[in-house]
Amino acid sequence: MPQLLLRFDMRNPDFGADQRALYDAALDMAQWADENGFDTIQISEHHGSDDGYLPSPIVLAAAMAARTRRVRLRMSLIILPFHDPLRVAEDLAVLDIISNGRLDVVVGAGYVPEEFEMFGVALKDRGTLMENKIAALKKAWTGKEFDYEGRRARVTPTPVQQPHPPLWMGGSSKPAARRAARLVDYFYTENRELFGEFNAERERLGKESIPFMELGSGFFVVADDPDTEWQRMAPYILFECNSYGKWQASSAMQGQYLEMTDAEPLRATGLYPIIRPDEAADYLRQLGDNAQLCLHPLIAGQSPDDGWKQLHRFADTVLPLLSRK
Repeated sequence: MPQLLLRFDMRNPDFGADQRALYDAALDMAQWADENGFDTIQISEHHGSDDGYLPSPIVLAAAMAARTRRVRLRMSLIILPFHDPLRVAEDLAVLDIISNGRLDVVVGAGYVPEEFEMFGVALKDRGTLMENKIAALKKAWTGKEFDYEGRRARVTPTPVQQPHPPLWMGGSSKPAARRAARLVDYFYTENRELFGEFNAERERLGKESIPFMELGSGFFVVADDPDTEWQRMAPYILFECNSYGKWQASSAMQGQYLEMTDAEPLRATGLYPIIRPDEAADYLRQLGDNAQLCLHPLIAGQSPDDGWKQLHRFADTVLPLLSRK
């Protein structure tokens, strides 16, 4: 059966719920996921967005670590070119300690032009920055002194997980896939062709190939009346899809999101599945074991009350199929 994920990006447009209520709910939902057998809580990062997209995933993850005991916390992803890798290494080491070794780290090069302008980073330099900063993270987590840009550096304390927390890299190009094969433990992509490039490079380097994990849609809802639920959720779903689609179009990035004005064609893509309880067993079988099933209960500022209704319906109808409770 697939891994269970709960996803938070804290995106909140003008029609969304109260911001403080969303953050309070995210902490409560993280605790609920921990108590109900979820595998991972996934927390994302973007900057300068009109809708308040979460800019500080490590801070939110630390609060969630204090409210949970067993669920893993995945930074997915940290946009590494924008950050001082020594500071990131320190913060993540402390988070790994707070969570008692429950941290997974996904780093990415970023792709939104406005974010690069905000941080004074050239988009063309992101590949080189990724190489250098990933290397710095790995050296920093040894706890030993090393040279960083001509300066003496040492990061303490060291993470609970040794030699470091699982370190993955996201990307949407063949160079990124090959870079991931050289530098990190896993390439985080929904594109099987790119993952094949990752494994081909690993084999060229004398490393074993790694099975592809189906990331899924990043969204899943069970409802007794999917048509009615789709109609209610359409503004939130369209807002998220269009926001990602606009970012991807501005960067010429290849991704699964497109800008759309009509909910029905978007529904037909299957990117935002809302299904009946009696369809859940077949849906899970089709996903298979090496896949993720990701819930997004606060999508685009959806009210916590509606998010909780979806989570409880999932617990009543799908969790028993997974024997996770």
